[in-house]
Amino acid sequence: MLIVTRFSELLGTDFDGAPASDIDDVIFGAFDEPGHRERVPGLIELMNDPAEPEIERFLACVALTTWGEAAGYEAVRRAAAAPGDTPWYDFSVDRKFSVDSTFAQLADAVADRDLAQEKGTEGLRLEAARALVRIADSEYFEDKLGELFDDATLRALLVDIRDVIGRGVRSLAAGEKARFDLPTQLVDLASAVSALDGPLGVELAMSVLDVSSSPRTLNHALPVVHRAKGPEARQFGEYLMSVGDEGVRPFLVQLRQQRTHVQSKDRTPMTPGRVACLWQR
Repeated sequence: MLIVTRFSELLGTDFDGAPASDIDDVIFGAFDEPGHRERVPGLIELMNDPAEPEIERFLACVALTTWGEAAGYEAVRRAAAAPGDTPWYDFSVDRKFSVDSTFAQLADAVADRDLAQEKGTEGLRLEAARALVRIADSEYFEDKLGELFDDATLRALLVDIRDVIGRGVRSLAAGEKARFDLPTQLVDLASAVSALDGPLGVELAMSVLDVSSSPRTLNHALPVVHRAKGPEARQFGEYLMSVGDEGVRPFLVQLRQQRTHVQSKDRTPMTPGRVACLWQR
């Protein structure tokens, strides 16, 4: 006998009333289905119910945030204010560093602007994005936080990005041990900034590399050379050539000769659907 739960009704059923094989189809299907609004009150109750499984509460938060709902953005801000106290913290763990990866998925949800603009919650979305950026020196975002946000959002967060990179650099310089690859995460943020403000992006990237320049971090700094342009970018490229290993130099030579876009290695994102599948195994 099939047991119908509140979760299965809200996120395990498509908008035609049929069982959904993938929760992503339900979450992202809302962009073309106004009827998703009918599920919002139930999802808010589910997210805030301490009696429900943490994974269901987390996925409810992801859905509400993706759907541009104020309750989702407010939950993200609360989570960022006290990460370790979040009910679902450490439920989803990154395999490489064995640290919480739920904030990376929440950042994915916050990054989408479409429904926020439609529902008039863009201001709340921006504040949720700011709350996430402010913890980038202590929480892991799967090396992609800087790539998620559009230019307008990044521009509004420049001060926050500069502040968090500064804090992260100071902690690295003081010898504090990070739980994940913090230098690379900070360089990723600097790389995103470089497309908006080349000199600032180079300055921020250099501040990180001055205290930590592993091959992985240097590889993630490569896009700065293309995005920043101008004399700062050329000088930064020369610097990477001088300190980089044999894996870095060919890319810089290619940039110098062809000015092709260099991107970090692609990796399959941990979507809500993948989280649900892992939970069911």
